[in-house]
Amino acid sequence: MSYTASDYSECPGFLRDYLYYLLTIKGRSKLTVEGYFIDLRTFFRFLKKFKGLVPDETPLEEISIHDVPLSLAAEATLSDVYEFLNYTYTEKTNNARTRARKVSALRGLYKYLTNNVGLIQANPVEKLELPAAKKALPTYLNLEQCYDLLRTFDQEDPFHPRDYCIVTLFLNCGMRLSEMSGLNVNSFRDNTLRVLGKGNKERMLYLNDACMTAMKEYLEYRNQQAPIVDEKALFLNRTGHRLGQRRIQQIITEHLDKAGLSHMGFSTHKLRHTAATMMYQYGDVDVKVLQEILGHANLNTTEIYTHVSDKQKEAALSSSPLASYKEKSEK
Repeated sequence: MSYTASDYSECPGFLRDYLYYLLTIKGRSKLTVEGYFIDLRTFFRFLKKFKGLVPDETPLEEISIHDVPLSLAAEATLSDVYEFLNYTYTEKTNNARTRARKVSALRGLYKYLTNNVGLIQANPVEKLELPAAKKALPTYLNLEQCYDLLRTFDQEDPFHPRDYCIVTLFLNCGMRLSEMSGLNVNSFRDNTLRVLGKGNKERMLYLNDACMTAMKEYLEYRNQQAPIVDEKALFLNRTGHRLGQRRIQQIITEHLDKAGLSHMGFSTHKLRHTAATMMYQYGDVDVKVLQEILGHANLNTTEIYTHVSDKQKEAALSSSPLASYKEKSEK
């Protein structure tokens, strides 16, 4: 289910105001605010049940939060939060990453209530640590798999210029799915692409030859498309409206399947991993530059892409001056 601002009528006033603050002042995406809403709703449902404010047999998902008083939030303790996180771990089997998201939602709310609007005096989660999550190396396509993916396109396909351009941009520029869908015609100028990323932050990408060729061929195709309903949108569907994120995902899935890669768990985000990996491994790109290209606010996020490939590790071990040493036989 998708939540919109009108659904926040379920929230108590202080929570509704916070969600509006995130949307209108902080510029958080609707998807991000929806996630905060769901996590905070779960917390207050749990708190009502934990404090005995509803019958014990009431299912958590049936508990309303519209009547949650500010005092319930103000009187919550760090111990209460630990009880909530234990519930999400034992009962909901939330992994560390999901629990960390809930902690972030609680931190944000209580910081707003104490520092921004001064509705409560003490912040019970001020010193709450994020659950430790295992840092998994990102999954990405190797170079040969990238070539296989790019070879799946049939030039007789009426949508070939559009779909090929999308995949080329994913593999070369490392854009997010939302960024790709949100591109406008005027985002492209000369050899640059202006991208609107998380938190409404703009960044400029410089297109290489492959991207420039694919973009020019697509724009020539687009100019002949009829009808065009959304004049601003760069990528259009068959009815002339902006190409949505779901359809872009489907296009990527279809071509991954044609390339024989559908069983490997690849997705649009894995293409972002791939672009970052290719730039780092083959382009000798500084991690700070990579951070700018990917639009990461935190350098730590970028550093996960600086993993080395298995071949690089093998080559590094083989380069040791002791690699060829073998014990002489006494026979």
